[in-house]
Amino acid sequence: MAAKTCLVTGASSGIGHATALELLRGGHVVYGAARRVHRMEAISEAGGHALPMDVTKEEDLQRAVRAILDAHGRIDVLVNNAGAVVHGAVEDTPLEMARAEFEVNVFAPARLTQLVLPHMRARGSGTIVNVSSVGGEIALPLGAWYYASKHALEAFSDTLRMEAGPFGVDVVVIQPGVIRTDFEAGTARQLREISGNGAYRQMAEAMARAAETQLGGDNPASDPGEVATTIRQAVEAARPETRYVVGWQAEALLNLNRSLSDREFDAAVTVPLK
Repeated sequence: MAAKTCLVTGASSGIGHATALELLRGGHVVYGAARRVHRMEAISEAGGHALPMDVTKEEDLQRAVRAILDAHGRIDVLVNNAGAVVHGAVEDTPLEMARAEFEVNVFAPARLTQLVLPHMRARGSGTIVNVSSVGGEIALPLGAWYYASKHALEAFSDTLRMEAGPFGVDVVVIQPGVIRTDFEAGTARQLREISGNGAYRQMAEAMARAAETQLGGDNPASDPGEVATTIRQAVEAARPETRYVVGWQAEALLNLNRSLSDREFDAAVTVPLK
């Protein structure tokens, strides 16, 4: 197939890094964007391009899109992967942290979409891939703002799909499960810092210990390359699926949520207070 010009955000590590390399292996023109440019050397060495970008800064977004359009005249694929996560009880989490979560997880991909979509629409083709989470459909304790942001991203994607589809632009949601990356590395620390000393301390400590076990050396989490392969599949498909579920526990959690009542699901996923 013809090479596509792709922009991947959050490309300095994890899913974004793996996706940029996977798209390069597919023969595509790839621009990886992230704040930590030095961590994208492998992308440059593989023939890709590394762009400095803070997704919360308007000037960075405009500069990146302009650079790609000046060089190639098109952006065929936008992978909105950059993300942030905060763990803590609703009562304890400062709203400035919640707002920052939405800036990265919702408003940044929305703004990049606004910058890229007119060019895709004018050509009558393009693919926008929004990396969500199983947390875009379910919710777990002490992560309200992360799950709220991913729910918002999925609703945004659904509406965008209906609006952009008639112009030949596909919108795809990726719902990863538990993936072996640095993304959740600070989970236990955040839980203890934000909710470890107040009314929710027992729940926070129980979940912190569970996170340390799950993210330990022998954890069964999926490799980010598994998600990257799925994203490439969506990018190269003539008619991609609207959603792709991928990674450890993803299907199981979604199926559990769909089959149980709200209270039954609450009981199944809440860590016992011990």
